[in-house]
Amino acid sequence: MTQQNNTTTKQLHRSSLSKRMSQGACIGLVLITLFLTGAGKPNPEWGKLWMIKPLLMVPFAGAMGGLFYFCTDHFREQGGWMKIGANIISLLIFIVGLWLGFVLGLNGTMWN
Repeated sequence: MTQQNNTTTKQLHRSSLSKRMSQGACIGLVLITLFLTGAGKPNPEWGKLWMIKPLLMVPFAGAMGGLFYFCTDHFREQGGWMKIGANIISLLIFIVGLWLGFVLGLNGTMWN
């Protein structure tokens, strides 16, 4: 019976991982879409499909932030200051990851 409970727990964590990564990717996609729609007229030197790179990079960075959030779940379950610390570190890593995704995605187009 113990083995069956462990299997059930692992399955719950797998779906939770995909959920966290999807949430991070959606946040990144919304932010980069809002940023690109307000960009105005693009430079002709960038090519026709210049938006593809940032639209792929930023959601990927958000998904990696969601992965890190999932990895800190063990600390979050302990409660107290560990939960607060895990939330703060996860938020900082997520913000830095999105910032790096923006920089890498927009490098060569909007940011030379």
